[in-house]
Amino acid sequence: MDKMWSGRFNASASSLLDQFNASIMYDRKLYKEDIEGSVAHASMLAKQGILTSEELIEIIDGLNQVRSEIESGSFEWNIQDEDLHMGIEKRLTQLIGDSGKKLHTARSRNDQVAVDFRRYVLRKNLEIVDLMKLLMKEVLVVAEKHSETLMPGMTHLQHAQPINFGFHLGAYLCMFKRDIQRFEDSYKRNNISPLGCAALAGTPHNVDRNMTAEMLGFDSVSVNCLDTVSDRDFALEILFNISTMMMHISRLSEEIVMWSSYEFGFVELSDEYSTGSSIMPQKKNPDVPELLRGKTGRVYGSLMGLLTVMKGLPLAYNKDTQEDKEGVFDAVETAEISLEILKEAIKTMEVKSQNMESACAIGHLSATDLADYLVEKCEIPFREAHFITGRAVAKGEELKIDLSKMDFKYLKEIDARINEDVMAYLELRHSMNARTSEGGTASVRTEEQLEHFKNYLK
Repeated sequence: MDKMWSGRFNASASSLLDQFNASIMYDRKLYKEDIEGSVAHASMLAKQGILTSEELIEIIDGLNQVRSEIESGSFEWNIQDEDLHMGIEKRLTQLIGDSGKKLHTARSRNDQVAVDFRRYVLRKNLEIVDLMKLLMKEVLVVAEKHSETLMPGMTHLQHAQPINFGFHLGAYLCMFKRDIQRFEDSYKRNNISPLGCAALAGTPHNVDRNMTAEMLGFDSVSVNCLDTVSDRDFALEILFNISTMMMHISRLSEEIVMWSSYEFGFVELSDEYSTGSSIMPQKKNPDVPELLRGKTGRVYGSLMGLLTVMKGLPLAYNKDTQEDKEGVFDAVETAEISLEILKEAIKTMEVKSQNMESACAIGHLSATDLADYLVEKCEIPFREAHFITGRAVAKGEELKIDLSKMDFKYLKEIDARINEDVMAYLELRHSMNARTSEGGTASVRTEEQLEHFKNYLK
C-alpha cells in the first residue's frame, strides 16, 4: 500500500519500519480534535476561495461520516497509515474522492498534530481543574466538621504543638488551590493556535489563521511558526502540573496510611476503599493511598521522559517529538482516576476524633505555651524561658507525665516565678486556640480559612 508521501521513494517501507514508526495505535485518541481541526481548516480554505462551497460540503459530510465510523467502532485503523491524520485523510478520500485530497492544502502534519495535541492538553487542563474542585469540596466537608478536633501538629514527625484536624486539612486545601491555579495559568498561556504554520515556515497560500483560531476556541494565533511546530512546552507544563498535584496527593496519602495504622488510629478507611490479605484474615490494608503514592512516581517518569526527549532537539520538527503523547495520555488518565478515588476515599473515611485528642497528651505539646507564659507573665527573656521550659519537660519525662497534666508544685520547684495561673496556659485546647495570628490554628482562624475556600469554590 502506497504511503501519502511515497512519491519520493522507489522501494516500499519495511514492515519493521511500519511497526517502529507508527503512532496510530495510540494517537487515535485525538480523533475528535483532528476532525474538528480539519473542519475549521476546510471552512477557512473555502472562505479564502481555495476550496469551492461544494467541496467544503463534501469534506465536512465526509469527516462527519469518518467520525461516526470511529465512534461506532467500524473504522479500520491500519498501522501502515502511520498516524491518525493519514488514517482519517485516507478514509475521507475513499468516501468523497478527489475533494478529500484537497483538504491538506496549506497544512502540514506538523501544524496539524500541534493543533490536535494542544487542544487535547488544554481540554484536559480544565477537566482536571473540575475534578480537583470536587476533591477540595470533599476535603472541605471533613475539615468543617473538625475545626475544633484536637490533634498533634508535628515537625520532624515528632509531636510539636496542638492543632485542629480542620486546620491540618486546610493545608492540603492550600496546596490543591495552587495546583488549580497552575492548570488555569497554563491554559491561558498555551491557548494559541498553531494552525497555518504548515511545516515550519508558514504557507504561501492566502490563509486566515485568525478564523481557524476562533473556530477552534483559541485566544490568538502563535507568533513564530518555527517555534510553534516544535513547541511542546504545553505538554511539559501539564506533566509538571500533574506531577506537582500528585506530589501533594502523595503527601496526604502518606499521612492517611500512617493515620490508619493501629499506632495512630486517627482514621479508618471504609471497606469500599480498602483491601485484605491473601493469608492474614484480620488485615485491612490502605491500598488506595498506597497506590496514589506509587502512581506519583509513574507521572514523574512521564515528565522526565519528555524533558529528556526535548532537551537536544534542533529546530524545527523532529520525529523524536512523536514520543510526546503516550506519557501525557498516561499521566492524564492517572490524574483523573487518582482524583476521583481519593475524593471517594476521603468522603467515606471515618475520623476517630477521640484518638486524635488523646494523642495530644503525649509529647508535651504545650511546652511552647509555658515558654510564652514565662515571657508574657514573668517578663523572662525568651532564651531563658526556653531553658526553664526544657527543665520542666525533663521533669515530665522523669515522672512520665505530660506537661499538660503536670502538678503545679513541680513547676514551682523548677522556677519560683511561675504562678498557678500557668495551668490554664498548659491546657491543650487553650494552647490550640491561643494561636490566633492570621493563618493560625485557633478554631476561629481555621473557620476563617475554610470560609475562604468555600468562597473560592463558589
